[in-house]
Amino acid sequence: MDIAQSRKRIDEIDDEITRLFNERMQTVVEVAKYKQENGLPVLNSAREREILSRVCNASEDGTELYTKLLFTTLFDVSKSYQTKILHKGGTLGDLISNSLKNTPDLFPAKAVVACQGIEGAYSQMACEKVFSLPSIMYFNRFDGVFGAVEKGLCRYGILPIENSSYGSVGEVYDLMKKYNFYIVRSVKLRVNHTLLGKHGADVNSIKEIFSHEQAIGQCSEFLKKHPFVKVTVVENTAVAARMAAADETGKSAAISSKSCAGLYGLSVLSDEVQNSDNNYTRFICISKEPEIYPGASRISLMLTCPHSPGSLYRLLSKFSAAGLNISKLESRPIPGKDFEFMFYFDLDASVYSDDTLAVLSDLEENLEYFNYLGSYTEV
Repeated sequence: MDIAQSRKRIDEIDDEITRLFNERMQTVVEVAKYKQENGLPVLNSAREREILSRVCNASEDGTELYTKLLFTTLFDVSKSYQTKILHKGGTLGDLISNSLKNTPDLFPAKAVVACQGIEGAYSQMACEKVFSLPSIMYFNRFDGVFGAVEKGLCRYGILPIENSSYGSVGEVYDLMKKYNFYIVRSVKLRVNHTLLGKHGADVNSIKEIFSHEQAIGQCSEFLKKHPFVKVTVVENTAVAARMAAADETGKSAAISSKSCAGLYGLSVLSDEVQNSDNNYTRFICISKEPEIYPGASRISLMLTCPHSPGSLYRLLSKFSAAGLNISKLESRPIPGKDFEFMFYFDLDASVYSDDTLAVLSDLEENLEYFNYLGSYTEV
């Protein structure tokens, strides 16, 4: 048999597979209706194990694992289809639908907003990029921002989530598991770190440098050139500037923004301290209630996968099948569970798409833990 004949035979087999697949999916509809009428769940693990055992035993030697992969994927497709038929959007579909109806057409220019830090912090700059006339409440820690929004002390909160050169802000991701909130906006802010000190000081006279952990990481190459300078982590770059200004010896400095020089009476000792000139930090704007403004094109999710081989692969395949691009995937260990992780996804997707809603509803129904964090626009 030459290759042309082999390909013709494959085409014939593929046509038969397609016919049988369509027939199977129509039967799945009948099963879904029966489950709906009798109050049964979509997942039937015992039935899946029974089928896998039967088809793998019937497989030729060497193809058992491939047969298992094929049928496991087929189970996922069937469950997704059943979920779509049974729930028509489910609880999440209702939440998104109500958000679309109740959110005004324009993002507010004025609002009470929680930020971490003090006057001059990068969070303040991000806040002023999102809102034209914000009334800012400052908190010492990131959990203060989450708590203020959850308790209704303010309508919005601004939090840094990742940096282009130093990666994710791990503390913020870890706090996401503890609070109820929705992302309603995100913003990319260009960060320009400078070394600030007392008037008359110079880089070689500095004995201690204050800054936030992220800023220290973003300026690691500069700090390596000054190995005898003590580096002290503080809660915010603006706080670092204030601390340097309060040191009467003049031997302290801060890695902070240039705007903090004027705010705290300091001089710029060096403006060449960060590792990259192309340095951006992404901030999210959170609210207590879901708000989806027109044009929202990004969706964020937080979820866990079953602790079993191939579970993450099957999850990713759902996004791929629906044509959803994953723009960010972050994993964080779950405290108290060895080698189990919480996953955070950013998707380039719109909740106006029925296919997108079908995938989200499927995840909501079939995952042990699933949290929709919001649909929003990045500015």
